[in-house]
Amino acid sequence: MINQVYRLIAPKQIREDFVDLKIDDESVIVRPTYLSICAADQRYYTGSRGRVVMKQKLPMALIHEAVGEVVYDPQGEYKVGTNVVMIPNTPIEEDEIIKDNYMRSSRFRASGFDGFMQNVVCMQRNLIIPFSVEPRVAVLLELTSVVMNAVENFEKMAHCRRNTIGIWGNGNLGFIVALTLRKKYPDSQIIVFGVEEHKMAYFSFVDNTYLIDDIPSDLRVDHAFECVGGRASGTAINQIIDYIQPQGTISLMGVSENNVPINTRMVLEKGLTLLGNSRSNYDDFKHSVQLMEMYDDVCEYLSTIISEEVVVQSIDDIHRAFDDDLNNDFKTIMKWEI
Repeated sequence: MINQVYRLIAPKQIREDFVDLKIDDESVIVRPTYLSICAADQRYYTGSRGRVVMKQKLPMALIHEAVGEVVYDPQGEYKVGTNVVMIPNTPIEEDEIIKDNYMRSSRFRASGFDGFMQNVVCMQRNLIIPFSVEPRVAVLLELTSVVMNAVENFEKMAHCRRNTIGIWGNGNLGFIVALTLRKKYPDSQIIVFGVEEHKMAYFSFVDNTYLIDDIPSDLRVDHAFECVGGRASGTAINQIIDYIQPQGTISLMGVSENNVPINTRMVLEKGLTLLGNSRSNYDDFKHSVQLMEMYDDVCEYLSTIISEEVVVQSIDDIHRAFDDDLNNDFKTIMKWEI
């Protein structure tokens, strides 16, 4: 079967390639319907990953956040038209201790091999999960699954005093972390700290919000989630260290291309635990689907952070979506009709 794959070949250059799609009885053919642009996709698209990395990775189809419809299942497990979320992390081996999203051998779509910017995708059947919520909101399942992975780590490692939990960062990731924690710990005080005042209105479900330069001096949190990333992540982590109670946990979630300085002296003095979090696995996706299907208001809140929906019927539309995304406050999604 011939498939069309839309690959980034250089910064802001996308080429349509025709490839032979190999189908076996263990795979399911899925047609993407909605794709969501991530900051990682933008780093590749704009070339900010750096020349060496770009040379190693390209050509490559972008996008690792996607949902689609089943178009063919040789085993008949899924009916044609079934809505499924596609899991980008592809494990190669199993380990009884290490989750497959942390295994160095695992492959990840749009970071080493083709992502979901394709006409159809051949998916291992253990890497798709059906869902019943609106697809344009379900496209946020991948990011929600990353949050689920972090919350699982937090649940295992953090001490039981969880009266006040702080989230640094009021973007997409901070929003979904705050929303998930609201449902997971309804009795905890959830506080969001950010730099963009106009975004704070979206966080109507939390207990309080503060701009990072206007935090009460006596405020303290038991635990914190860092959702900033980039060059500002060091500043955010150090501010968390200042406001967190002794022996709290700091869940690190923001990605930075460069090393950032951290006040390790106070990490030691306060006995803090820093938890690294990245990507997700099948169970995290499953729990995310359950979260969306269990609470109607979760989908309602998530829909508010879809800043723009771009109908994609050509490569020019793909470029427009990526260009618009740079100016959008929250998520840019693509309705995939190419």
